[in-house]
Amino acid sequence: MSQPDGKPETVEDLERKKKKEEKAREKELKKLKAAEKAELAKLKAQQGANAPKKTAKKNIKRDVGEENPEDYVDPETPLGEKKRLSSQMAKQYNPSAVEKSWYAWWEKSSFFVADASSPKPPFVIVLPPPNVTGALHIGHALTSAIQDTIIRWKRMSGYNTLWVPGVDHAGIATQVVVEKKLMRERHLTRHDVGREKFVSEVWKWKDEHGGTILRQQRRLGASLDWSRECFTMDERRSRAVTEAFVRLYKDGLIYRDIRLVNWDCILRTAISDIEVDYVDIKERTLLKVPGYETPAEFGVLTSFAYPLEEGLGEIVVATTRVETMLGDTAIAIHPDDKRYTNLHGKYAIHPFNGRRLPIVCDAILVDPSFGTGAVKITPAHDPNDFEVGKRHSLEFINIFTDDGKINSNGGSEFVGMPRFKARQAITEALQQKGLYRGSKNNEMRLGLCSRSNDVVEPLIKPQWYVDCNGMAKQALDVAMDAEDRKLEIIPKQYAAEWKRWLENIRDWCISRQLWWGHRIPAWYVTLEDDELKELGVYNDHWIVAKDESEARKEASKKYAGRKFSLCQDPDVLDTWFSSGLFPLSVLGWPDDTEDLKAFYPTSVLETGHDILFFWVARMVMLGIKLGGDVPFRKVYLHPMIRDAHGRKMSKSLGNVIDPLEVINGVSLEGLHKRLEEGNLDPNELAVAKAGQVKDFPSGIAECGADALRFALVSYTAQSDKINLDIQRVVGYRQWCNKLWNAVRFAMSKLGDDYVPPVEVHPETMPFSCKWIISVMNKAILKTVSSLDSYEFSDAATAVYSWWQYQFCDVFIEAIKPYFTGEDPTFSSERNSSREALWLCLETGLRLLHPFMPFVTEELWQRLPSSLGNQRKESIMICDYPSYVEYWTNERAELEMDLIESTHKNERLPAYAYCQNEEVSSIIKSHELEIVTLATLSSLEVLLSDRDVAPARCAFENVNENLKVYLKVQGNLNAEAEREKIKNKMEEIQKQQEKLKKTMNVSGYEQKVPLHIQEDNAAKLAKLIQEFEFFQKENSRLDAELMDNN
Repeated sequence: MSQPDGKPETVEDLERKKKKEEKAREKELKKLKAAEKAELAKLKAQQGANAPKKTAKKNIKRDVGEENPEDYVDPETPLGEKKRLSSQMAKQYNPSAVEKSWYAWWEKSSFFVADASSPKPPFVIVLPPPNVTGALHIGHALTSAIQDTIIRWKRMSGYNTLWVPGVDHAGIATQVVVEKKLMRERHLTRHDVGREKFVSEVWKWKDEHGGTILRQQRRLGASLDWSRECFTMDERRSRAVTEAFVRLYKDGLIYRDIRLVNWDCILRTAISDIEVDYVDIKERTLLKVPGYETPAEFGVLTSFAYPLEEGLGEIVVATTRVETMLGDTAIAIHPDDKRYTNLHGKYAIHPFNGRRLPIVCDAILVDPSFGTGAVKITPAHDPNDFEVGKRHSLEFINIFTDDGKINSNGGSEFVGMPRFKARQAITEALQQKGLYRGSKNNEMRLGLCSRSNDVVEPLIKPQWYVDCNGMAKQALDVAMDAEDRKLEIIPKQYAAEWKRWLENIRDWCISRQLWWGHRIPAWYVTLEDDELKELGVYNDHWIVAKDESEARKEASKKYAGRKFSLCQDPDVLDTWFSSGLFPLSVLGWPDDTEDLKAFYPTSVLETGHDILFFWVARMVMLGIKLGGDVPFRKVYLHPMIRDAHGRKMSKSLGNVIDPLEVINGVSLEGLHKRLEEGNLDPNELAVAKAGQVKDFPSGIAECGADALRFALVSYTAQSDKINLDIQRVVGYRQWCNKLWNAVRFAMSKLGDDYVPPVEVHPETMPFSCKWIISVMNKAILKTVSSLDSYEFSDAATAVYSWWQYQFCDVFIEAIKPYFTGEDPTFSSERNSSREALWLCLETGLRLLHPFMPFVTEELWQRLPSSLGNQRKESIMICDYPSYVEYWTNERAELEMDLIESTHKNERLPAYAYCQNEEVSSIIKSHELEIVTLATLSSLEVLLSDRDVAPARCAFENVNENLKVYLKVQGNLNAEAEREKIKNKMEEIQKQQEKLKKTMNVSGYEQKVPLHIQEDNAAKLAKLIQEFEFFQKENSRLDAELMDNN
């Protein structure tokens, strides 16, 4: 929870608040007991002296004091029916009780379902499809909280809203999960069971476990249109993927080529850049590598010599991957390096296979000042060397098998060795040949696969690629063309990254060597008279088609009269390819469906900034190319969530936060248990548990979905990272309790038979009612404008501030005197206060609903409905509040600002020392509100022209027109008051000097606009006036001190 200055509340603040609430409850209980006692005395008097005392007391307890606990408990609600509420509101907010039953009723009532034939304007969001393997994590919760806030707001604002749920098949992640399951349960690899049976096992796993994450979305209150739920590998989405591949291929945008890829030797597939995690290694380090019993060495630069032909001696090179020397096909030097001028055009000899290695001159790669100035070149295993190989037409020799062992190209001495064992063996062999020249520590970045933790190996492989250049230019233009911008990126700073990435885009490798995924719709034709029969050996023998029948027809035309056989490419497509089509495929593309016509392009794409290029840019490119328009009009990129200390969430640190544990609460033991069920090694487990003990010593309190959602949305102002402190979520859960109690209070003042008016007229109401309606109107304006500009934190703050600081802290307190003792002189004020209370509750709950759907629905359903108005079934289909011009009352707001500025103190007499008649008149007219809100025992209004400042009082300078004096108990601490005056005078002097300096600048009168000169003159006059007041106040205190002495 935030304090007025915007800072999060500390544990001490929350403890103080808790004590304050307990004190208030004790006070209320005393009042109830006093009322009971009075009623008992009254009954005794009526019954006379002979009435049995025991019976009378027992009856009174039953009539007045006894409560039926069942009245406060919600009856059981059958699944899908409207929630049955208790006859009495529970005395405390309980998130699990409040959030029960509503979602099933919303869903069954089809409140989430969009209508493609609706005349309302469409507003569409596609949920970024979570991995089918996944469980809800805090990033998903942030995505859902933001998107549901937008969708509920737009639904209430009259839009035909569609929020499409879907799940991604997650090629690598899912295959890994099922492979581990097979090994764990049956001690089999996927190769043991074969492709067809393995894929069947994955589908079985998906059907059993794949819906977990979407079910968890319901617990968050996500109002997704479940009737349109989809899966990236269901029949319709698979057809869309095939259609897209075939179209792009026929347009010349998909091609096959042999290039370097990121290769995972455990998974035996190419992986995308986003699946590579980099670790920084400072020096010689031993790391565990999957598949190896002993750790492998990294962070070492090994130097060795290549013998030169013609007896020219040797040339020394250095590498961090000495095993790749088996694939070296050249040595590069700088053309201007005089040390090697005599070696231009010469050759070195490979010590293990006798291969001649040309000495090539390359000014692009070689830095002559680094190391020996000579660089070994392995074109098939290094990105930089690959480019050198192309520039100098070198031989590309792959030395690794798909599982990371040395193949026959590496020589008989090392063939079959795993690469990191070969590293050691080659070093020893170089030593034996006298070519080893030492090793030293070397700082480096090591790429690891995020799925398998294997060390990524650059390998040269034939793959399918998408030519991105033309599509990237289109994607760049739609976002950067100021005159015809079709795509807005929010926050704006990411537009520069969008530009930088798209201007430097590389072609996209879309094939993966997996079994789970969309099989590539390409068939290889092997002709009977082909000399070589291996799959893919002739690049022009590929046929791309929608199915095998179509491929056979095309092959028959292309190779008329010749015998051939067909074999489909065993590879599957990159998961990002099907995800990139998602805005199109979820609406039925390539068919011209009613959904596609009504809802494409969608309205906004909301996701994390970390996948701006891997997903967002590709959706835009494919959407323009295949859908004829951008897939969405806006992109909103939310921050990435870190823990309270700013650290990335990691299982090994123990700081991963499960949203359901925040919603439902969890003990420290429960947090530990989750860690123990993971796959951390004993050392990591100990560190993780220690982290949990430090951050969550008492576990995590039950917060509920509403509090979690509100906290996450409130955090979105934090730049590109959110440092999530669970204590803040707990604070919002406590705020829900305050909201609950405010509504309970209001309902008690409305009464059981209250019927709200059809229209409310603030101009006829008492001051405090005019004020609360006016500031609510401002809160509506601020909330809506903030939501419109995607400033979600500002929107949440606007709603929270009105409810907390204006409705609860001020208005409810200000109207309490009207309801004390049912005083007939306040009859009109009571009626107006009831109308204002009802209007504020009904409007304020609608304003809050998109942020906190559960508690607002529950409270709104308890409100009485006005006559003549057809009440909507649910708050979520009501109209969102809009600004009402005649509700605004600037004068009431200014006067309340003045009232609120008066010093608060417990039960002390006070004096309002006014500098003019206007302020004096305002204070006198609001004496009741001031005494009530400032909890004063009395208030006397003084005028500076007529009255002297009261003696022996502490004072508070409200502004230049109003000073408040408080009669302190006991002796006044004059020294403390003088110190306060001194500090204030110093502050005013600094302000005066700064302003005078500005006004005395040369050319001020000629260059500065007249209205600014007038403002500055007025400010200076006020400062002089305030300074004079403090001088007088200081003199008065001096005089008082003299008198006392």
